[in-house]
Amino acid sequence: MIIAEIGWNFLGNLELAKKMILAAKTSNCKIVKFQLWDPKYLKPGPWDKDGRREIYQKAFLNDEKYKEIYEYSISQGLDCFASVFNMNDFDRLKRISNKYIKIPSPEVYDFKLIEKSLNSFQTVYVSTGAMKIEELESLKQYNSEENFIPLHCVSIYPLKSENANFQKFEYLKNNFNKVGYSGHCEGINDAIYALSKGACCVEKHFTIDNNLEGRDNKFAITTEELKKLCDFENDLKNFNIDMGLDLQDKEKDVFENYRGRWRG
Repeated sequence: MIIAEIGWNFLGNLELAKKMILAAKTSNCKIVKFQLWDPKYLKPGPWDKDGRREIYQKAFLNDEKYKEIYEYSISQGLDCFASVFNMNDFDRLKRISNKYIKIPSPEVYDFKLIEKSLNSFQTVYVSTGAMKIEELESLKQYNSEENFIPLHCVSIYPLKSENANFQKFEYLKNNFNKVGYSGHCEGINDAIYALSKGACCVEKHFTIDNNLEGRDNKFAITTEELKKLCDFENDLKNFNIDMGLDLQDKEKDVFENYRGRWRG
C-alpha cells in the first residue's frame, strides 16, 4: 500500500489540498494522509522565533476542515487519515474514522497514545524515527497486536541515501509481523527498495509543486514519481505470482514452433 503523505504541504488552502488529493488519485494512489495538530497545545520553543508557529497556525486543520478533506477524499475513491500528536488529536481523528491512525516519530515514546490507538483503530502505524535502541526494543510488547505496524523511519528532512539505515528495517522485519517504511529521501528509490525488501506499506511526502512554501514541499515526490511508485507496487505483486516451475501455457507457442528451428 502506497500512502501519499500530503501532511501540511497545502498550508491551510483546502482547494490546494483537494488538488493534491486529485493528483494522488491520477497517480493510482489509493490513500492520502494529513497531519492533525492544534497550535494551542504547542509548547514554547524555537518555532516561536523562526516563523514555524505561524506556519503551524496556517496549516491547522480544525474538525470542520479535516472533515471536508476526509469526505472529499472518500468521494474520489481514496482513503484518508492523519498523524496525531496528542490525545486531543486522537479524539478528533476518531470522530471522523477509526480505520487508520499514524503515531509520528516525535510521539513514539507515548505508549499511552499507542495503546489507546491499538484499542480503537483498525490499523495503527507507528514511525520509529529518532528512537534510542531501548525504546525501539520496547515496541516488541505490541508484537502480538495484529493492527500494529511499525514503520522504519529516519527523522532527517530531507534524508540522504547513506543515512537511510535499512539495517534497522531488517531488525524490524526480524522482530515484528508486519513492517512498513516512512521515507524522507528525495525521489522514490528508497521506497522501491523498501517494497522490494518486503515492506507492507510505504509512505512518502507528496506535493504537486516542489516550489510551494514549506520545508516538506521541497523534497516531496511529485505526481509523476508517485505514479511510478504505484505502478512498481503493482508490478511487484505480479512478479511474486507463483506460476510453478513447469512450462506455462503462454510459452507453448515458442516451445512448439521455435525450438530447434535452426539446424546446424
